[in-house]
Amino acid sequence: MHSSDRRGKTTERRATSARAFVAERAAAGVAALGIAVTGIAGAAGCAPAKRPEPVGVSAAPREQGIAFTYDSLDDRPVTSDAMRGKPVVIAFVTTWDLTSQAQVDFLVPMSKNDGDQVRYVLVALQERQDRELVEVYRTKLGVTFPVALGDRETIAGGGPFGDVHNVPTVVVLDREGRRVWQKSGLAKNDEIRAALRGI
Repeated sequence: MHSSDRRGKTTERRATSARAFVAERAAAGVAALGIAVTGIAGAAGCAPAKRPEPVGVSAAPREQGIAFTYDSLDDRPVTSDAMRGKPVVIAFVTTWDLTSQAQVDFLVPMSKNDGDQVRYVLVALQERQDRELVEVYRTKLGVTFPVALGDRETIAGGGPFGDVHNVPTVVVLDREGRRVWQKSGLAKNDEIRAALRGI
């Protein structure tokens, strides 16, 4: 065999080995790249999506309906049972507080606009001896929805709604009497409307 033939076969073997080596390295690189991309995607929050929750299962338990009974100024009961079946807006106020008066000024036209679709209630956090004062307050501010006196526990900052003595405090209940929203301080119309939406 001529030396040129031997050189040709050696070169061919080397080229084959080189091609095999490059193919091996390329396969290893692709595998490494796949691992790196998966790691980056996971770190960036692009991991595979979790299985969806079964339909009708709530992510967190909902609050139970709140049971309450307040002393109404007229024959319309202000109780949890009487309010059930429609959304409810309850405002806790006092007659001497100017922000409470502003809150009532927001609620009166809202009540007229909503008609019987939403129940509105005013609860004055005042003792029974102030009943006549609360009646005058109701008349002067043009309140046509039920008004009641708070009980001692609620006035003291306890009661079924917790601490509401920072007046005004507005609470929105759903049709089952569950609290869906609450705010201490003046609650504007758009805030209350947003809370009522969808219940």
